[in-house]
Amino acid sequence: MQTIEHIVRRYTRWIWGWLGPLGPWGVFTFAAVDASLMGLPLDAVVASYVYNDRPHFWFYVLLAAAGSAVGSSALYLIGYAGGEALLRKRLPPARYDKIHASFENHEFWALMLPAMLPPPTPFKLFVLAAAGFEMRFPNFLLAIFAGRCVRFLLLALLTIRFGPQFVHLIGDVFRQHFRWLLIAVAITLLIWLEWRRRKGRAVL
Repeated sequence: MQTIEHIVRRYTRWIWGWLGPLGPWGVFTFAAVDASLMGLPLDAVVASYVYNDRPHFWFYVLLAAAGSAVGSSALYLIGYAGGEALLRKRLPPARYDKIHASFENHEFWALMLPAMLPPPTPFKLFVLAAAGFEMRFPNFLLAIFAGRCVRFLLLALLTIRFGPQFVHLIGDVFRQHFRWLLIAVAITLLIWLEWRRRKGRAVL
């Protein structure tokens, strides 16, 4: 147990030693690296920046969202070159068809909604899918930026209210009830889409 705690402390010191010279732009850089290469403790970093400079929380929200959008561009290039074939190999046919249909019908929302969700949501899978299904690049960037803005704004407001330690609590709850939260999001989306469809018919 002590060995694990020691590793965590060293890892934390390494992260902040790397971010320190970058100042507030460390949020942008960290978010870009998280989106393009590997999963990093982005929520904890954003929460720390927000809590230590609460009057400028909007600045960190926008930087983190922009960094995620820019960093995801690397995966977009990979996915555009051969993402559809990769998805066919990695996903069961039923799940592949479901994701494909989502992007065919509502590509913006099919990417924005996963962008709003914290780990363990397999967000990079949706990024590859968006590229593989040839989502237009401006819409791709906008969907990620919008979704991440929602996510990090909620994170910032909750951090200001409850402190940065709440990130770990929410993360544990989300991991334990991940399936039910996804179902709730899917139901909400379906209700909203049905409402839009009926509203459109009423206008016609």
